Amino acid sequence: MPACLNCSIAASSYPVRRNTVLVALCLLLLSGVLQLAVAVATITLVLVTGIESIVGLGPAILLAAGALAALPAGRLMDRLGRVPVIAGGFGAGTVGCSLVALGCSLDASPLVIVGFGLVGAMNGAVLLARTAAADMVPPERRARAISYVLFGALFGAALGPLVFRPLFAGKDLELDALVVPWLVAAAMALAGLVVALLIRPDPRTIALELERAADQGAPPAPAAPLRTILRRPGVPSAVVGALASFAVMVGVMNLTGYIVVGHHHEQADVFTVISLHIVGMYALVLVIGRLVDGFGRHRSLIVGLAIMAVSTTLLAWVESVAGTSVSLFLLGLGWNVAYVAATAELVTHAAPVERGRLVGFTDLSAGLLGAALALLGGAAYTEWGVAAVSVGATAAVVLPAVVLLLTGRPPRLAQAPEAV
Repeated sequence: MPACLNCSIAASSYPVRRNTVLVALCLLLLSGVLQLAVAVATITLVLVTGIESIVGLGPAILLAAGALAALPAGRLMDRLGRVPVIAGGFGAGTVGCSLVALGCSLDASPLVIVGFGLVGAMNGAVLLARTAAADMVPPERRARAISYVLFGALFGAALGPLVFRPLFAGKDLELDALVVPWLVAAAMALAGLVVALLIRPDPRTIALELERAADQGAPPAPAAPLRTILRRPGVPSAVVGALASFAVMVGVMNLTGYIVVGHHHEQADVFTVISLHIVGMYALVLVIGRLVDGFGRHRSLIVGLAIMAVSTTLLAWVESVAGTSVSLFLLGLGWNVAYVAATAELVTHAAPVERGRLVGFTDLSAGLLGAALALLGGAAYTEWGVAAVSVGATAAVVLPAVVLLLTGRPPRLAQAPEAV
């Protein structure tokens, strides 16, 4: 019996659709929490410390914490399963948002900084849920599966205007006004923990069963060392694409709140811009997953980075809420194409017991790079304005796109790789 048919039969015996919906719901709730973090992290830290020169520090803490959590979270996913790590991430986020709210209430910067670290760790752990989506389907459907769960985050885009914007409407931007929004975010993270615990069986269990079916019942090979996985054809280009797309996207996105306010708009307008950015990230994800599977992952990486370059260039020329929203929408769309392609390529070149650490390593590297870009972007914005952010971000996506274009497409794999 063909291996692909065996995989389909094995997958049909599990509640794949139910699990996929629950994983998507986890990303929806994560998206809601992150909207608040993206919109007010910079201003929260500036208000609680009274230091205006640390514009990029709040986002950098979130990004660095997420990056540092990603690799150990990925390793734990490979050992324990996907569900405990996702649930643990939401638990950390619940505590983190509560600490930020308490820090705002008491005007205590240490509590806010620790809270930011835990919120970032939540992001690093829960974002690995896209690995769970790829676990439950055969290789030729992985980009689509990843797009299905990312689609859940689209509905999280509505949480900014519907939930957080009314909490800021008509209020002066003071620390007291930030307490309730952060408590609402804590409640969302707690709901995510409950949803994660409903995912059964663990997607890792399904992935191992699919691997056994593809190998005609042969026992799975042991996991290869990370350095060996990173040398497999196709992996380096996927890592480069993932690093560039994620780092630039989060670096620019996390400075958006300060940029919008710097153009003399209201703090509440930031949620409009961020919501449209999230729509760009996820609205077309179901279509994009199919296009990536058909058009090719390597070429899709280049196209995604090119769209991001258009977005970051536009950022230097617009000041209105509408214009900034268009720029951030394109930033999200380009990230969507590149990120789905990169993730699908990475999991295709890794066995089920290797995927967590490979994707975790990529997220670690991308998060640290994103944190560095947020810090550099904040300093550049303070010194030279938004044009400096635009030039730097454009260069950071154009150069990797050129490298990928020159290196060419890697060979396709007929089946999941074996450990070396």
